[in-house]
Amino acid sequence: MKSIATANARLTIEDVWSLCREDLKRVEDQIRTDLKSDVPLIDTISTYLFTSGGKRFRPLLLILTSQLAGYRGNTQIELASVVELIHTATLLHDDVLDDADIRRGNKTARMLWGNQASILVGDYLYTKAQCKIVSLRNHDINEAVAEATRRMTQGELSQLTYHGDVEITEEDYLQIIGNKTAALIAASCRIGAILGDCPPDKKGDIESFGWNIGMAFQLADDTLDYVADKTKLGKSIGKDLQEGKITLPLLSLLQRCSQDEFTKIEKIIRLHDFTPENLDYILKLMYHYDVIEYSFDKARGYVETAKKNLMLFKDSTPLQALFAVADYVVDREL
Repeated sequence: MKSIATANARLTIEDVWSLCREDLKRVEDQIRTDLKSDVPLIDTISTYLFTSGGKRFRPLLLILTSQLAGYRGNTQIELASVVELIHTATLLHDDVLDDADIRRGNKTARMLWGNQASILVGDYLYTKAQCKIVSLRNHDINEAVAEATRRMTQGELSQLTYHGDVEITEEDYLQIIGNKTAALIAASCRIGAILGDCPPDKKGDIESFGWNIGMAFQLADDTLDYVADKTKLGKSIGKDLQEGKITLPLLSLLQRCSQDEFTKIEKIIRLHDFTPENLDYILKLMYHYDVIEYSFDKARGYVETAKKNLMLFKDSTPLQALFAVADYVVDREL
């Protein structure tokens, strides 16, 4: 069996984007086709969202896993559009739930068109995606998407339950991100395996790769919220905390700090007293107690587990590309 290091050494993330550029361009074209509507507001909001950035991470994984599974058709382009429609719908709903003003450095749709329009367009994107899935008449793919959307909703509800709750445990947090983020990434990878008609065990391995990558992605994202360059992140540092989200860096800090420090942090959260001085106080404590590195190490652990899920696959360009994507999830700057 080849080592993880050997399989991972050949491609960079820049190589992967280059290799998949044409397929991702076709995905963009498909998204524009799928977004066409007789309702002007749907067109306006959808176009705004899909031209505001985003790496098309889920479509990339779907394309690469379908190639790994040996698929050589064209349906992966339609399905890559579907998962991006679903992902974008969740962003619309998230921004309403979080009262978010900025996403990817731009005003959120809710700030420009209001909460009602954001919710309804999000619903439209969900149903548009489901209609596309049903039209393909593939029960396994339909089931994968339906289960992912169910889990995503469950994750959102759990996150709402723990809003601002300093007693949240690491187990609670991991379950939330497993449902809210990892579920759709895992489904994207499983769809790739379904297209390639993999045997059940290999479908499971590819899906597990996606789930672990999803966990690493969200862990890294939540940690970058405290340490990334504000201009690159596209939002203010500590934005998750200001929205009442107790993510791994903060909950780890609360478990390690002194009682006096805990009391002060709890008061800041309870009073929503997120002044630059208070955010700086929390960030300094995070570095003091090594919770930033702890969170990144946790993410790296999921990356290594993800790679191990694919070690029985024959070495190939898609495999090397997936390993490069896995490393990128933690090494990225935003």
